[in-house]
Amino acid sequence: MLLKIPAVLSKQQVETARKALLEAQWSDGNITAGYQSAKTKNNLQLPGDSQVARELGDVILAALAQNNLFMSAALPNKIFPPLFNCYQGGQSFGTHVDNAIRQVPGTPVKVRTDLSMTIFLSEPDEYEGGELVMEDTFGSQRIKLAAGDMVLYPSTSLHRVTPVTKGRRLASFFWLQSMVSSDEKRSILFDMDMAIQALRNKLDDSPEIVQLTGVYHNLLRQWAQT
Repeated sequence: MLLKIPAVLSKQQVETARKALLEAQWSDGNITAGYQSAKTKNNLQLPGDSQVARELGDVILAALAQNNLFMSAALPNKIFPPLFNCYQGGQSFGTHVDNAIRQVPGTPVKVRTDLSMTIFLSEPDEYEGGELVMEDTFGSQRIKLAAGDMVLYPSTSLHRVTPVTKGRRLASFFWLQSMVSSDEKRSILFDMDMAIQALRNKLDDSPEIVQLTGVYHNLLRQWAQT
């Protein structure tokens, strides 16, 4: 399931993040690349242990904790601390798949990457190129969202970032381990949750809605791993 989530960050939060990132010290993006990815990755990245990355990451995690659409779709168990990258001057990231396991630096915590996330921090008209291109069973999807919007997608997906030929593309990217590892099962739960919420908005609670809610939680109880 590929899901676009609007306005994860407010305009003020985006503006604050951009100002901090433009004043930050960047490093080669290969600091987090795996063996295969390093061959095709050409961008700049903020070191994960930098004060700016930690502070902005906390802002993002707090915003996600309050985002009901994200919580319903992702069913997060563990979230890798948000990272930040910059593409400019023709930089790009060739077709790759994300590493299956990520260890949080400086800790014993390992995160299975069930879902990948990108939060756009530059407006689409501020740069040329820089589309996140996803390859799935329905063909290629090119994604270039408004600043503050996020795309959530399975980490098993082949994807790439096209060259940024003009301007600068700033973004945050990171991964999470879901309570439900199967993308298919997560999609079923998400669709059911959205349908229940829509019915509740139209009909208020009824015995049938309560029963469907019970089915949802029984499925989650059966499929979840915590």
